[in-house]
Amino acid sequence: MIGCQAPFCPGQNPPIVLAKQAVAVQSMAKRAKSPQSFNVLIVAQRGRLQYEALLFAASLRHSTPDFPGRLFVAVPQPGPLWLEDPRVADADVLALLAELGAEVIPFESRHFGAKYPYGNKIEALLALPKGEPFVFFDTDTLITGDLTAVPFDFDRPTASLRREGTWPQIELYGPGYGAIWKSLYDMFGLDFAGSLDPAQPDEYWQKYLYFNAGFFFYRCPHLFGQRFLDMALAIRDTPPPELVCQSLDPWLDQVALPLVIHSFGGGRDTLPEGLLDGDVSCHYRLLPLLYARESDAVVDLLETIAAPNRIKRVLKSYDPAKRMIYQGRGTKLREMFDRNALPRREQMIRNQIKKAGFWMR
Repeated sequence: MIGCQAPFCPGQNPPIVLAKQAVAVQSMAKRAKSPQSFNVLIVAQRGRLQYEALLFAASLRHSTPDFPGRLFVAVPQPGPLWLEDPRVADADVLALLAELGAEVIPFESRHFGAKYPYGNKIEALLALPKGEPFVFFDTDTLITGDLTAVPFDFDRPTASLRREGTWPQIELYGPGYGAIWKSLYDMFGLDFAGSLDPAQPDEYWQKYLYFNAGFFFYRCPHLFGQRFLDMALAIRDTPPPELVCQSLDPWLDQVALPLVIHSFGGGRDTLPEGLLDGDVSCHYRLLPLLYARESDAVVDLLETIAAPNRIKRVLKSYDPAKRMIYQGRGTKLREMFDRNALPRREQMIRNQIKKAGFWMR
């Protein structure tokens, strides 16, 4: 017998089963191509951050128009740790954030507040939906590409490597990098050796896990946030002796963050290079720095999202945006710098901007 004449041959699946398998394969392929859903968190409050939040939201909707997740703008609430009401009070800002799809959510400042506003990012995590993957961004960030194209592994967190060796500051007769960082890993029972970069020499700051806290992510904001809070408070309140000469203000969040990430099985290499802090996001920090050092594409994006009249009318209330974006001061500042030969340290760029009279924040 050359062929099987029965509706299906012994050992083969019947047509209906094959059809179901084909549908399942197509469904799996579709899911593989579908962007993963996650939440985005930024923090806003009265003053500069509310306008930066508006720019962030506008950039996300411009660069990732089909973003399937939720954008949360967390706002600290008044309380004993704030001298003034920190809430966003500008009704026009709030209306535009809502129009751009952002959800403003409150959170309580129980441990940091005005004395350490960098702690906002820690306490705000606990206001997010529990068990849902999240990506946190500093508010002074623009989304410049398709955020859904970033292959986040939410079981292996990481954070921004666009940083300088700002902490610790080594004293002449004090402990070195290795002793300082090891004391912190020992404090929490973590594997210090597993955090080291073997490609870097001992006592060079990049050998030790250190991030800028401009972005980070994980599969649950409550797990990450509670551990971040516990570690930060322990370091602040009961630091090991090796930290006696070290300042934790404003570095506390960036001291605790590597420990949190390492404790959850993350590290420095869980994302491909060139996406966040690259083609997909830009942590510009302040508008004068953006005009001084970022790419033409970033400047074009900023001026595009700031152009609509309904946004322009609100941003003009923020003097740096009014001067830099709308009155052309940013273009004049940009002409001072060669983006192919920038000073190595950010402070040197800041000093040049200040000397020329263009510094604003």
